[in-house]
Amino acid sequence: MNSPSLHRRLGTADAVVIGLGSMVGAGVFAVFGPATRAAGTGMLAGLAIAAVIAYCNATASAQLAAVYPVSGGTYVYGRERLGQWWGFTAGWGFVIGKTASCAAMALTFASYAVPGPWWAQWAQRAVAVAGVLALAALNYRGVTRTAILTRVLVGLTLLALIAVVLGIATGGGATVTNLGSSRGGLYGTLQAAGLLFFAFAGFARIATMAEEVTDPRRTIPRAITTALAIAVVLYLVVGVAALLAAGPDQLAAATAPLSEAIRAAGAGGLEPVVRIGGAVASLGALLALIAGIGRTGLAMARNHDLPTWLAAVHPRFKVPHHAEAALAVVVSVLVLTLDLRGVIGFSSFGVLVYYAIANASAFTQPADQRRWPRWLNVLGILGCVTLVATLPWVSVAAGLLMFAIGLAGRCLVLWRRA
Repeated sequence: MNSPSLHRRLGTADAVVIGLGSMVGAGVFAVFGPATRAAGTGMLAGLAIAAVIAYCNATASAQLAAVYPVSGGTYVYGRERLGQWWGFTAGWGFVIGKTASCAAMALTFASYAVPGPWWAQWAQRAVAVAGVLALAALNYRGVTRTAILTRVLVGLTLLALIAVVLGIATGGGATVTNLGSSRGGLYGTLQAAGLLFFAFAGFARIATMAEEVTDPRRTIPRAITTALAIAVVLYLVVGVAALLAAGPDQLAAATAPLSEAIRAAGAGGLEPVVRIGGAVASLGALLALIAGIGRTGLAMARNHDLPTWLAAVHPRFKVPHHAEAALAVVVSVLVLTLDLRGVIGFSSFGVLVYYAIANASAFTQPADQRRWPRWLNVLGILGCVTLVATLPWVSVAAGLLMFAIGLAGRCLVLWRRA
């Protein structure tokens, strides 16, 4: 199906901000707890491993996006370089896994914005749905409005994290003796890396929106690597500060690690800042997710891998309005019926498969299309497979079931068409 193309309106700064909005989301306010439970202070080594694997995946995505500057990300790259089934596998994993992540981000936003006991959950669900619909409506009005709001949300999130780090540094409770306890050995460190990779996984969001980037061959590689570098430094600074303040045991037992860290550091007055920062960061991540899933859905619908109705592009605003409207409905239903805040492992499974396919696609590119050496692609594939193996078995089982349903469904559709 031929559908109208999207308009190229995003410059390098916009692309960097969208990438940051995807990475510096609610994960930075929550991921240090489970990562520290897995590895103690070895969480910092896990952060380094996650950053290396993320760099491999980022360079692969950037190199491919420079050659294939259209919506869809690895769905398109897999189709072009490896074949239609590989592309479908990547696209299916991304759409399903990230749709679950949308519901998780919406509920996380509501839990920060409307804190309260268990009986307040329906108020939280109503606020979560309102957030989804508001952001979908803003996305509907065009990608430039998405970029403007993302700038605001990322700026507020960074201010909140700076306040947390400064509060820990000046509170008087931080001590280097808190850095001396690791646990879990190599397996624990790798599991921490897998959890932390989930927080990094938005670095290539701009690649899924490549059809809307000006001068994509120059802009996309620069934006992806710049956004990733900023996020790695930010996570390292916040992670070290949290460990210095609370120590690995206290941090591992916390449901809100950054709140626990500022209390332990003697800066408990900053807790409202953490709550506001968590709510704003969740909105930023949700906004970027809606934009990325909508563009991947558009690409899949163009090739009849999703209903072709989703390939429509709004004649005025030049956005995939059917795909984004459908996504808003699905996420709202999930928010009202399920609590998906525990889907980090499930989503990580889909994302790691997605980036393994991206690395395999980049590996096949000829010399005249290459910007980075092939060994980075091999390292990226091995890293993704290794991190998948460290995920909890429930997450692995759910991920395998997700892919089995998608691949079986595509077989049935192709058989009926034939």
